[in-house]
Amino acid sequence: MKWERARKSRNVEDRRGRRVAAGGGLGLGGIAIVVVISLLFGQNPLELLGLVSETRTTVDDSPGASAPDPTDEDSQFVAAILGETEDVWRVLFESRGAIYPAPTLVLFTGQVRSACGSASSAMGPFYCPGDRKVYIDLSFFDEMERRLGGGGDFAEAYVIAHEVGHHVQGVTGSADAVNDARRAGREIDGDGGLLVRQELQADCYAGVWAHHAQNRHQWLEAGDVEEALATASAIGDDRLQRQSRGVVVPDAFTHGSARQRVRWFRTGFEHGEPTRCDTFEATAL
Repeated sequence: MKWERARKSRNVEDRRGRRVAAGGGLGLGGIAIVVVISLLFGQNPLELLGLVSETRTTVDDSPGASAPDPTDEDSQFVAAILGETEDVWRVLFESRGAIYPAPTLVLFTGQVRSACGSASSAMGPFYCPGDRKVYIDLSFFDEMERRLGGGGDFAEAYVIAHEVGHHVQGVTGSADAVNDARRAGREIDGDGGLLVRQELQADCYAGVWAHHAQNRHQWLEAGDVEEALATASAIGDDRLQRQSRGVVVPDAFTHGSARQRVRWFRTGFEHGEPTRCDTFEATAL
């Protein structure tokens, strides 16, 4: 993937190396992510949630963060992918008479504090609607490759674009159905549930981004799309559950099956049209 062709975003905060005080607790979205990542790594979700909530560290509580080091290839890659999401979604929003409010992406190591509470890198990448920021510990990409056999630069770009997809859901209101159901105490997970539909829409939005980015730069190389599809498949709920539990439990799905995740990414990638991503109204996922 020739990612150097993209404009690099200035909306990247580098908090790596800073220690953060735990506090505030995890939001419901954060808890869901912890459960998924715990299944990925074969851990008891309750134990992992306990570690996240109980950890305390000495704090560097100074405000702000550093700009990414221009000589650091990892942060420059992230800035390039984020910059391309900004450019693609800005055009798509403008075509509908709207303004795209770009999110900020925060790089961190180990732990981080967000408007959604304090979080551990064990949660994996996540989006916090409270501050409109995407949070990523880049060690996740190493774990993704080592434990799942996936990875590659376009697969990593897909992960970033998926989290940006959650930002798009927040600013367009498509996440409201999930939030309303949570507030009402209704069940939202399980195969075909609202949480799965939300995650599959973010996969589709990642595909929409990839479609337009490729048209703009012709930056994909042989094997790049296959890397992203293999990663989408590897992090399907059924694959993760089979790996960690030895059995698939559809009632516990939160992100969708391997087949579903691949299908919706392909839908976005092949058509490049956000209206094709209405997973909330789809009768078959």
